[in-house]
Amino acid sequence: MKNSCLFLCAWVLFACNNNTPPVSVDVYTTTSDKSQTMNYSEVSLSKMKDGDNTDNIIVLDPEVKYQEMDGFGAAITGSSCYNLLQMKPEDRTALLKETFDPEEGYGYSYIRISIGCSDFSLEDYTYCDIPGIENFAIHELDKRDLFPILKEILAINPDVKIMASPWTCPKWMKVNNLKDLKPYDSWTSGQLNPSFYQDYATYFVKYLQAMKDAGFNIDAITIQNEPLNRGNSASLYMTWQEQRDFIKQALGPAFENAGIKTKVLVYDHNYNYDDEKPENFDQGQYPLKIYEDEEAAKYVHGAAYHAYGGDKSEMLRVHEARPDKELYFTEISIGLWGNGYDFGDDLMWNMREVSIGTINNYCKGVLVWNYMLDDKHGPDRPGGCDICLGAIDIDSKDYKTMTKNSHYYEMAHLSKVIKRGAYRIKSEGKTREGLHYTAFENPNGSYSMLIQNDTDEPVDVTVRMGEKGFVHQLEPKSVSSYYWKE
Repeated sequence: MKNSCLFLCAWVLFACNNNTPPVSVDVYTTTSDKSQTMNYSEVSLSKMKDGDNTDNIIVLDPEVKYQEMDGFGAAITGSSCYNLLQMKPEDRTALLKETFDPEEGYGYSYIRISIGCSDFSLEDYTYCDIPGIENFAIHELDKRDLFPILKEILAINPDVKIMASPWTCPKWMKVNNLKDLKPYDSWTSGQLNPSFYQDYATYFVKYLQAMKDAGFNIDAITIQNEPLNRGNSASLYMTWQEQRDFIKQALGPAFENAGIKTKVLVYDHNYNYDDEKPENFDQGQYPLKIYEDEEAAKYVHGAAYHAYGGDKSEMLRVHEARPDKELYFTEISIGLWGNGYDFGDDLMWNMREVSIGTINNYCKGVLVWNYMLDDKHGPDRPGGCDICLGAIDIDSKDYKTMTKNSHYYEMAHLSKVIKRGAYRIKSEGKTREGLHYTAFENPNGSYSMLIQNDTDEPVDVTVRMGEKGFVHQLEPKSVSSYYWKE
């Protein structure tokens, strides 16, 4: 009894003094000089006094919530699958576990695949290259390369979501333009013949059903990859007027009749609507033009964007006009254009403009381009990008030696600490120029945030939430991710 009283008195004194032990905050850091890549450390979250603040203060308010997050990852292209399958099985499994395992790895949670070929495939093909929709069949290359990789990824992380995008419709559905309506037998360019709207809608339905039968549930589709780009190795020019009509006349009703719940996303191209091309003079605000048609808009969940032109602020403009529609960032590549590729420069640009930047403009998910390419930038299709780099580049001499590029760690920083279903929360403060940040409340009650130091010197930063907070010194030109649970 005496011991019990002593314990109770000690507990009351402990509680009254508010000497609760500090909470450990997990920190992952990557530096531009690559001296640190997702290096782990810890800081303490504890009750703070006024004098604990640094010159840079970020205040979090979980009571103010914004968009719900859906996931982060990369495109598993035909080329990525081919390269992965050249690896020794044990090496491939170790890499995929590091990438996708939500506990022991980085927990990538979303991937993008092509419906048929892309410019990073071993051949040009669709799933119905013999005229007649009754000839639909999943291509043998996908059965050989894509399916085994998807199965291995889902075995590691069954919660990974899949987005699918076509680069072209079957060639027999194409015409040269919507005035002459002459058959257009080319993988590159052309337009969808309105006479085949119903067949093409059936093509999507058959694809989703075939993938489900194979064990793959497709979370979302985009109608067309880069619809305003005629020049890719496989491509289809598709204006907002065409997407609007195709959706309301064929695709939406076909999905409804088949009981398909897969999300439909429009656009899937650059922020600036490729407005430097004269033929795109009336394509500005592409998604909003489709949303204006209520019959089409009821079938559309949102829009997708790339960052090869324009600015991320376009996402905010679209969100403010239609806050009921979702936004995704679906593609950005790295490569040897301009002054060539630099890990640090690209890490800084992509974190600022793509990851933190799009998320702070109401984007729900972020996907980069090729997960893996070889040292020759492929395999790739003639007419596509022949100087692109993957998130990972692998040496084709041994299919073992790898270089993990900035995109790989960029997605790792997001996926490791931001869980699906997290809500972005209010984060604001007084910070020096060059600091960029965003914060979240995860479904399990934990919190996470990213802070980028885009300056050439170390910076001390204070993060506060209510009476508690932590102080961390950011490395020069670095990104840090944080995760904690009280």
